[in-house]
Amino acid sequence: MIDFSRNHFELFGLPTRYRFDAAALDAAYRTLQTQVHPDSVAGGTDAERRMALQSSARVNEAYAALRDPVARAQYLLGLHGVGTIDERDTALPFDFLEHQLERREAASDAEGAADVPALTALLADVRADALAIEGQLAHTLDGEHAYVAARMRVRELTFLAKLADDIDAMLGALDA
Repeated sequence: MIDFSRNHFELFGLPTRYRFDAAALDAAYRTLQTQVHPDSVAGGTDAERRMALQSSARVNEAYAALRDPVARAQYLLGLHGVGTIDERDTALPFDFLEHQLERREAASDAEGAADVPALTALLADVRADALAIEGQLAHTLDGEHAYVAARMRVRELTFLAKLADDIDAMLGALDA
C-alpha cells in the first residue's frame, strides 16, 4: 500500500513545486491507482480491502489537489505553514475586485441576452488572467520561495477560478 505520511508531491514522486510535469503526474497516478485499487485485493481480508480503499481515496485526493492550480497552490502554501483562507484576512486589491465586478455584470448581461459569443470571450479573458497569475505564482513559489507573498495571488486565482466556473455554467445553461 502507500505511505500515508508522505505529502501529495512525494506520493507521486514529484518535486515539491508549483510547476511540474503534468504528464508525469498523470503517469504516476495511473501507476499508483493500479497498485492500490480495491479490485487488486478483492479476494483479500477485510483489513486489506479497507486499506486498499483508504489508499485509493488518498491517491485520488492527492491527484485532484495537484491537478487543480488553485488547490495545488493552497496545498503548497499549507506545507510551508502559510494559510490562504483566513476569515479575518480576505482583502483583495480594490482595482482587482472592481474589475471582477464589471466582469460579473457583463456576464449577467450577456446571459440575459443569450449572447454566447460575449460569454465565450469573457470566459477566455478570465482564463487568460488566471494563466498569467499561475505564471506569477510559479515564479514567486518556485523561484523566490516567497510563500507569504504568494497568498494574495492565490486568493486572486481562487476568485478567477470561481468566476470562470460561473461563466462556464452560464454557457452550459444557454446550450441546454
